[in-house]
Amino acid sequence: MVNTGMQLISFTCAVTGWIMAIAVTALPQWKVSAFIGSNILTSEIKWEGIWMNCIYQTTGHMQCKTYDSMLALPPDIQAARALMCVAIFLGWLSCTVSCCGMKCTTCAGDDRRAKAGIALSGGVLFILTGLCVLVPVSWTANTVVQDFYNPNVPTMHKRELGQAIYLGWASAVILMISGAVLSSTCPHMERGGYHRGYMGRSFANTRPSAPEPHKPISTATLPLKEYV
Repeated sequence: MVNTGMQLISFTCAVTGWIMAIAVTALPQWKVSAFIGSNILTSEIKWEGIWMNCIYQTTGHMQCKTYDSMLALPPDIQAARALMCVAIFLGWLSCTVSCCGMKCTTCAGDDRRAKAGIALSGGVLFILTGLCVLVPVSWTANTVVQDFYNPNVPTMHKRELGQAIYLGWASAVILMISGAVLSSTCPHMERGGYHRGYMGRSFANTRPSAPEPHKPISTATLPLKEYV
């Protein structure tokens, strides 16, 4: 019962982390404007994501434009696009596999060994999903920090970490921890497996024994009252 509760909690947290990863992929706040030095124009805020860049004005208006060429993008943005799409697909696959391996479902019947393997696979897939989210988010954060402290980069081109970066880190941590817990709560895989009910005995290779010869009844052994 305890393992079933832990599976439900870890699965719910993993699905939450997967939804957060989808939000990170769609949000444009990967890089935001840095107001330093002479760049004190705060009426406009620039956001740069992996699919588009936006200009947000303090009046509430926002204009977004998708990138014209994918090949003209920097390597970190191209890698982020690919890895985040892979993370979304792996997250969907992890949810499907984990549902089949949980104890509260009827998939795989009463075969504990099969359920243990399916649950373990789902947990590993969630961990891989977290890694696919962690790599592009950390790579983009490293690029932003390096450009911020690089004196050769103009001040107007310097950026800071956006909200999507922090949300991506939280998503990656939740996915990996939930995957590890889900993998550890699966039942141990026994060699003999699990059989429900009684185990039958096979008589396919058993040679039938020869019938015993009929023994005639001797009247000498019968009591006297049998003749009456």
